[in-house]
Amino acid sequence: MLNLTVAMLKAVLTVLLLFQFQEFPVAISKPEAGETLRGQVEILGQMDVPDFASAELAFSYAASSPADAWFTIQTFSQPPADLLLAVWDTTQLTDGDYDLRLRVFSVDGSFQDALVAGVRIRNYTPDPTATPTITPTVTATLPSFSLFNATPISPSQGDSTPVVAVFPTATPLPANPATLTASEVLAIFGKSALAIIGVFILISLLLRLRRNA
Repeated sequence: MLNLTVAMLKAVLTVLLLFQFQEFPVAISKPEAGETLRGQVEILGQMDVPDFASAELAFSYAASSPADAWFTIQTFSQPPADLLLAVWDTTQLTDGDYDLRLRVFSVDGSFQDALVAGVRIRNYTPDPTATPTITPTVTATLPSFSLFNATPISPSQGDSTPVVAVFPTATPLPANPATLTASEVLAIFGKSALAIIGVFILISLLLRLRRNA
């Protein structure tokens, strides 16, 4: 009974796979829609079309309308032997969003398309979804000292050497040569008074001599 169940499951999976390949004979499996591309990009896909005539792999700007021009990446005169369709050099393009298209023509002139919309080429601009790098900031903590004594208040932890604040010693200024002492001021005042008295006496004598004359 178990073997019968396993055999039925294998048969169902085989049918599903065959149906998938028959339903989508033309496809681009890589890159996927919305994927960010840089440098040389491998484009993988398949083109299992009966009466194959030719195929073209092309791109266009994502913002363009469907009627705008498509730019050829690779042309095919026969289906490739493996899944690698082309190697796309994205460095030749301006950074932006692009669409990819694989178009396969049959002998009767009909064609089938496979589209991948919105691939993001980012060779020269950073990806906006990238997480910025945060650089840690180191803050130095200095010990605190009292302004009124030389004893440190809180030395840094783990330091067993005491820290002593040293204040500069005041140096006395030299004596000002223009400064006069009290005795010198009194002596100058006495000399000035004697000089004034002498002048008054001299003037009085001259006035008397003029009157007598």
